[in-house]
Amino acid sequence: MLAFVVLFILHHDFWNWSNANLVFGFIPVGLAYHAGYSIVVCIFWVLVTRYAWPHSIEKWADESDIGISSLNQEERRVTPESLSPGRD
Repeated sequence: MLAFVVLFILHHDFWNWSNANLVFGFIPVGLAYHAGYSIVVCIFWVLVTRYAWPHSIEKWADESDIGISSLNQEERRVTPESLSPGRD
């Protein structure tokens, strides 16, 4: 949770607002900062989904889904006719 709050605060890079320097001679500092920030946040969310995903809830949802699993293969098939409005 602390990492999320730190990343939220770092997103508002007020210290770069008046900086007119260019990175690599053509990229404004604020844009370069946000490019790097986006990469860090991407890695953060990959780690969050990998290690903090609620697998027990997902398992519970999969086990409680008896509606579709009790149908045979023919009943599961979706066709354009089965999606047309007005079908009884």
